[in-house]
Amino acid sequence: MALDENGLPADVRRVEVDARIGGRFTFSDMRPEGEAVHWGTYLAIDRPRKLVFTWFTSEEEEMENNSTVTVTFEPAGTGCTVALVHEMDPKWAQYEKQVEKGWGAMLDMQARLLIEEDKTFGGYS
Repeated sequence: MALDENGLPADVRRVEVDARIGGRFTFSDMRPEGEAVHWGTYLAIDRPRKLVFTWFTSEEEEMENNSTVTVTFEPAGTGCTVALVHEMDPKWAQYEKQVEKGWGAMLDMQARLLIEEDKTFGGYS
């Protein structure tokens, strides 16, 4: 299994997105223990300021319905500042550092992709 420079699996298997309030998404990738599936529902979409969605990795989590991610965007110079808060059941507290590292890696990857796109297309006006 290949890993990217952040240590995240590079073998993406599925991406399904219905980007509207009430719409669902599914992402999956292959890991040593098998396919890791992540899914949820969009609860709020306030372009370009805020995105709120549920985030599940097991049917147990989905039944408990207590895992919510809020991403906010604030203008900053020629870019923006992104804040991501993942609220989850306290029983998952032992995974806090792992979850923080995963979200950080995903945000870093997005930043790099946007910088490359900006270079490719000569900047935005």
